[in-house]
Amino acid sequence: MKKLIEYILDLVYPYFNKIIDRTTFRYAACGGANTVFDLFLFFVFYNFVIQKQFVALPFVTVSPHIASFLLAFLISFPVGFYLNKTIVFQESYLRGRVQLFRYFLTVCLSLILNYVFLKFFVEKLKFYPTPSKFLTTFFVVGVSYVSQKYFSFRSTAQK
Repeated sequence: MKKLIEYILDLVYPYFNKIIDRTTFRYAACGGANTVFDLFLFFVFYNFVIQKQFVALPFVTVSPHIASFLLAFLISFPVGFYLNKTIVFQESYLRGRVQLFRYFLTVCLSLILNYVFLKFFVEKLKFYPTPSKFLTTFFVVGVSYVSQKYFSFRSTAQK
């Protein structure tokens, strides 16, 4: 699978090599694909698995959109890690378990930033939710890329 993904990305990259470096291109392509995959999973879980119903757990009842988000996250998180580790940041010298822990921390940071910025744009500035999500995503992707490159998958070139 790794070779196929690399082959496809290497076919497309020459169209972008004048505007972004290879690592950034691979990050955008893999991250974009994983985001679409996550949205697809959310849709399937919300509409067909959870069926828009609240989920009663022993200590809490979870709304359908949060339950669907969590289920999709359980799948898209390891896929995102795999893509970043094997396709995007191949030159990292860190051990796999260190990368995984750091990746988890940066994903948590991204989740927190999403929450904070959405609350700020929608509730404080009274922006519409969709443009707020767009602005939030634009900022969080930038923070995520920097944190993945220089923290989660640090390479010897960055020492």
